[in-house]
Amino acid sequence: MSKTNFKITSLFSRIPHAITMLFGIIILVTILTYVLPAGTYERVLVNGRSTVVPNSYSVIDSTPIGLLDMFKAIPLGFKAAVEIIFIVLAGGIMFSFMEKSKAVENSVGTLVKKLGLKNKHLIIVLMTFIYGLLGVAVGYENNIAMVPIAAVLSLALGGDLILAAGISVGAMTIGFGLSPINAYTVGTGHKLAELPMFSGALLRSILCFSALSVMAYYNVRYFKKITKDSSKSLGKGLDTSNLTLSKPIQDYSISKNNWMVIGIFIGGLIAILYGVFNLHWYINELSAVFLIIALLCGLVSKMSATTMSETVLKAVALASPGTFMVGFATSIKVLMEMGNIGDTISYQLSTLLEGLPLYASAICMSISQSVINFFIPSGSGQALATLPVMLPLGETLGLSRQITILAFQIGDGLSNLINPTLGGLIAMLSMCRVPIDRWIRFILPVLISVLFLAFLALIIAVTINYR
Repeated sequence: MSKTNFKITSLFSRIPHAITMLFGIIILVTILTYVLPAGTYERVLVNGRSTVVPNSYSVIDSTPIGLLDMFKAIPLGFKAAVEIIFIVLAGGIMFSFMEKSKAVENSVGTLVKKLGLKNKHLIIVLMTFIYGLLGVAVGYENNIAMVPIAAVLSLALGGDLILAAGISVGAMTIGFGLSPINAYTVGTGHKLAELPMFSGALLRSILCFSALSVMAYYNVRYFKKITKDSSKSLGKGLDTSNLTLSKPIQDYSISKNNWMVIGIFIGGLIAILYGVFNLHWYINELSAVFLIIALLCGLVSKMSATTMSETVLKAVALASPGTFMVGFATSIKVLMEMGNIGDTISYQLSTLLEGLPLYASAICMSISQSVINFFIPSGSGQALATLPVMLPLGETLGLSRQITILAFQIGDGLSNLINPTLGGLIAMLSMCRVPIDRWIRFILPVLISVLFLAFLALIIAVTINYR
């Protein structure tokens, strides 16, 4: 091993445990409330949503956070994240019922048997793009129920849970983050910039496809590495109970009952898609549908009341570490609000961009959005908080509104790959039973590679005066 590779491997191995990492951020934010001045932008309601008024930042009385309030923010974080916490539980319960019916195992086993174990690499590439397409077209948290299926598939192919997260969570995060039709980031940005909705889709589509290709390449590369030397697996010691195949591939087939369970699941997904796009459903409605699917799966599989009850409790036990992490991460957002430093960070970062050369300003604008994303992890929330400031600033620097929105999308979307404050990421990783510290060790090289592509796209955008 070269000295450079040794240093990188050593650096990755020093990434702290997820709880340690998040608690460190909690302490950092608490300290920042003593260092940074409290400040706020004026906000007005636009189409029922609170939007920042440009050039309205003002310093207010400081609200530093004491020791008691720092720890108080933790239960308040759980309170604020209750919807995401419950959808993790509901998704886990639904998957446990499907797993108990053997529908998932038999479906994955049959799929692998039909495609053949000789086509493992092709399966990984195809599934990476399928999950990426779900992120592009369907959304983020809306796809949480699909994550455990990748776990079963990865283990069936001889991979591990880290690979499962790469296939599903990695691909969906990239697909959603760089989606040319992302209603939360691009859509909100185009409304604020008064641009045609989802305009400039060609460059965004090329970037999204290229980034998913990088994700697929790294997934196959990692799979080859761990099958050649299992000691290099980052998934060692992770709980794979109820996710592994129980018999040889050639023995798998799908029973009539399995088809009924699969039909119920697909019917539930169709209902979710209709509800999301036509009835404005969000997390609570999705949780309700997951629970209905679980109940129907139990009934058609003729499970007794006792079996169904035990299945629910086992699912909750498996999902509880992930739900804890979601609530714990959300406490950081609560601290930011208590200390009134979120707007200050946005303002200070925007002032740093003034006077930069044209190409550097586009890239640095994207980097600044990545930093802000760790404190405002909601895509639409970040758009409403920062774009009213960044759009006129971009025009002053010589950047078109389309370039400013692209820089925002890249900064917000790609930093989500390693954002410990993003509840959706933590929730999806928990469905794969992957702690975020191990995830960061896996995904960081992917993030660096995709960022290189994204910054190249920004340079091209500036060169062609992308509008």
